[in-house]
Amino acid sequence: MPALNRWSEADAAAAIAHYGAQGISDDLALRTYSARLLGADPELVLHGGGNTSVKTTAVGLLGETIPVLCVKGSGWDLATIEPPGHPAVRLEPLQALRALPALSDEAMVAAQRQNLIDPAAPNPSVEALLHAFLPHKFVDHTHSIALLALADQPDAEALCRAVYGDRVALVPYVMPGFDLALAAARAYEEAEARARAAGVELEGMVLLQHGLFSFGATARQSYERMIALVRQAEERIAQAQVHQRPSAQPPSQPAAVPEPVGGAAAVLPILRGALGRAAEAEGAPARWLLALRGTPLALSVVNDPRLPDWARRGVATPDHVIRTKAFPLVLPPPPAAAEPGALAGWAAAVEQALAAYIADYQAYVARQNARVGGIKKPLDPLPRLVAIPGLGLVGLGKSAAEAAVVADVAEAWAQTLLAAEAVGRFAPVNEADTFDMEYWSLEQAKLGKAAEKPLARQVVLVTGGAGAIGAATARAFAAQGAEVAVLDRDGEAAAAVAAGCGRHGLGLAGDVTDPAAVRAAVAAVAAQFGGLDIVVSNAGAAWTGPIAELPEAELRASFELNLFAHQAVAQAAVAVFRAQDSGNPAAASDRPLLGGQLLFNVSKQALNPGPNFGAYGIAKAALLALMRQYALEGGAEAIRANGINADRIRSGLLDDAMIRERSAARGVSEAVYMAGNLLGQEVRAADVAEAFVALARLERSTGALLTVDGGNVAGMVR
Repeated sequence: MPALNRWSEADAAAAIAHYGAQGISDDLALRTYSARLLGADPELVLHGGGNTSVKTTAVGLLGETIPVLCVKGSGWDLATIEPPGHPAVRLEPLQALRALPALSDEAMVAAQRQNLIDPAAPNPSVEALLHAFLPHKFVDHTHSIALLALADQPDAEALCRAVYGDRVALVPYVMPGFDLALAAARAYEEAEARARAAGVELEGMVLLQHGLFSFGATARQSYERMIALVRQAEERIAQAQVHQRPSAQPPSQPAAVPEPVGGAAAVLPILRGALGRAAEAEGAPARWLLALRGTPLALSVVNDPRLPDWARRGVATPDHVIRTKAFPLVLPPPPAAAEPGALAGWAAAVEQALAAYIADYQAYVARQNARVGGIKKPLDPLPRLVAIPGLGLVGLGKSAAEAAVVADVAEAWAQTLLAAEAVGRFAPVNEADTFDMEYWSLEQAKLGKAAEKPLARQVVLVTGGAGAIGAATARAFAAQGAEVAVLDRDGEAAAAVAAGCGRHGLGLAGDVTDPAAVRAAVAAVAAQFGGLDIVVSNAGAAWTGPIAELPEAELRASFELNLFAHQAVAQAAVAVFRAQDSGNPAAASDRPLLGGQLLFNVSKQALNPGPNFGAYGIAKAALLALMRQYALEGGAEAIRANGINADRIRSGLLDDAMIRERSAARGVSEAVYMAGNLLGQEVRAADVAEAFVALARLERSTGALLTVDGGNVAGMVR
């Protein structure tokens, strides 16, 4: 999509009024407004990339006026930035640093922090000095895809000069930090002199193999210059595409590689399991989340015979290396037909390709670490990006959000690559420069080192997830760091619960008494997240009436929902668990299994039947036996099965009408009925949810039934 000038004077005035009411200056209000315009365009800025600044003033404690640089701070994203995201740094001390012949990264960061107006503010951008050394009031920096297609060329300097003339300064690639700030300042001054001699105004600066700067006296001028410069790059690419030689056309079309049998739901769990085994062998966490991009853009790259060469070229801009590593893992095409043993053969090929990737990455680190004196601690050698012909580009992360970021960056890489190949040849930074950025401490700091929650990296499916117990359970697992999918007959309610579990929560509509619908739902979870770890089989309903008079249809209906539906859910889940471990043939292997967990909402009726509740209690007793059978047969595959024995929980099952009915049947008041336990307290849906979470975390328990009823002697397991 062409870069659009979305500046609006009305919106700019509204930003000034909105932030002015909070005591924010016009300068910082406009800086925030135009930064968000840039951040809203993924072809300019992606996930924390880019940076922006404004030179303005602040008032000191003694009322003095202090020149400051308000520059994007670490941890902020331009798409959602607010005024605190541009912390103010004293400008003059930063500018004085230009007199130094050298400055270490640590000293640079310390100098920037020492000059923060607010000591509690986030670290200023690692490119703050570059902003400070430029004379303009407003400065913008992006990683425009179109610009990178020109800047990632063997003859990038000549090409950019032909496109922009003397309107931009050109800076050869230099590692970000103090050295880049000096190089950019010198290049700017030389270009400014040439521009004056040519009778033009200097509008921007191209950092070759890195990105684009624009600047101006106003926020609008700098922003509109950025858009104009990007448009010129887009026009150059479009011109090249129109006149592209037939010999330069891709030798195959995306349709040449068929979609794999079973699609993402069949393929991704196999990949996820292979990654998990490789990770544990390297001392890394075993579970990873996957995010697939099967767009026409992604397919055009992964289905092209040139993919193996392209994959080795490198990242579009060095900043991306911390997301995707230096190069993706390229897998062979998965089978397109359901032939016996086809997926097993592909699983073996995945193992081989992954082992080769790890060895290759370790050799790359060894080469480059030797170059810098062996001072770098190697990161885990797992890929972060996987290219699968016929399927697409797959991002890998410790969470669904992180995997999605990697996938987004992968698509930007694909777009840059294809545009660059249309112009000439995609030639990003070399291996040494890539390594320096990947292992740069200041770049690694962007990823953060926060401790992971107990169930992070795990994918959980909750059935009956829109009901009281299901919704509470979904939220409880999300609070422990799990990625959550919610299945319910009411799709809108399921989506609402899933949305409350996080941005990447997945809501699904489906009837669990329909095995085909269950299989489709589980497949959707596997395709969305790459696999499945835990199923909370919770959906259920009660049929009441004396067992001797109960119509057969009602008993069968109860068994359909309260037993056979749980079996359908468990069967579909176990198929995914086994696919994840398909490359690890059995417990006889010393390689760890990912396995999985089946958690069933059994109910105390399985142990302590109630009058006129036989249709429900008998089915639940069968469900308890089903849980134990899965525990018995799944142990060797690291598949655990446990259940909850809950009683008297306000929910769709035990609604106000049923509470009145059951309390009357027992001859007590509703309050006494709901608190009719040894503790004398009503048990809540949240209590059941926490019990499910506790079972999930009991890694050495299977075949267990955990009671959540406040204490009921008749319902105790014996």
